[in-house]
Amino acid sequence: MENNGNLFSLEGKVALVTGAAYGIGMAMAEALARAGARIAFNCRKQEHMDAALAAYKEKGIQAKGYICDVTDEPAVQAMVADIAATLGPVDILVNNAGIIKRIPMHEMAAEEFRQVVDIDLTAPFIVAKAVLPGMIAKGRGKIINVCSMMSELGRETVSAYAAAKGGLKMLTRNIASEYGALGIQCNGIGPGYIATPQTAPLREPQPDGSRHPFDFFIIAKTPAGRWGTPEDLAGPTVFLASEASDFVNGHILYVDGGILAYIGKQP
Repeated sequence: MENNGNLFSLEGKVALVTGAAYGIGMAMAEALARAGARIAFNCRKQEHMDAALAAYKEKGIQAKGYICDVTDEPAVQAMVADIAATLGPVDILVNNAGIIKRIPMHEMAAEEFRQVVDIDLTAPFIVAKAVLPGMIAKGRGKIINVCSMMSELGRETVSAYAAAKGGLKMLTRNIASEYGALGIQCNGIGPGYIATPQTAPLREPQPDGSRHPFDFFIIAKTPAGRWGTPEDLAGPTVFLASEASDFVNGHILYVDGGILAYIGKQP
C-alpha cells in the first residue's frame, strides 16, 4: 500500500481546486495541503489572486495560482498543462468554482440562467475533461465535485442554481460510471449552510436584536443546531481525495448537519 499505510496521506499528490481564492474552496485546499498535497488553484480576478496568495503564505502553504476562467476550455487546458509541467499531473481535482443568482424564475433572463449553468455545470465538465487524460495514463485519480443541498431540494429564487447542481450530481455519477474501471473515483461533496463572509448578512441580528429570519430557519432545520463552518469540510475532502475512498464512487457526501435527514420541528 502507498503512503506508508496511512490511508489519508496525500504526500506526493497534486491537487487542483477551482475557485479557491477564499471561502469553502480555500478551506478545502488547505485541508488537502495539510494532508501533504501540492496545491494549484484558480480565480478570475488579480485582486482576489493577490489576497489569496498572501493568505496561503500566511498559513504556511505554497500554492500555485492561475488567473483562469473555468468556462474557457482552451484556457483550462493551458492551465492543466502548466500544472503538469511545473507540479506534476493533477491527481486530485476539486470542482469548487460556482455562482448563484437569487432571482424569481419568472423574472430571470435566459442569459442569467445560462450563466449559472455555464459556471456551475459546464465548467466542471471542462475541467474534469482536461485532467482525465493524465489520470487515465496514471491509472488513478480523484475528482470531487462541490454539489449542494440544491442537488436534492428546491427553494424559491434558485431555479438555475438548483438545475445546475442537480445536473452536477448526475455528471458526478456518470464520470464514476465511465471511468471507474480505470482507477478513477468521482464523488461529490454537498455542503449544507456554511458560515462564510458571503453568508454573513443572513446571520446578522435584526435592528431589534432578534435573529435574522433566514438564520432562524436554518438553525431550526439543522439537527446539529448550527451553521456549518468551512473547517467542517476538511475531513470529508481529504477522505474523498485519499486512498481511504478508493471503493467509494459516484457518491454525494452531504456535509449538512443532518438537514436532509430531518423533517423539521413541529410548529
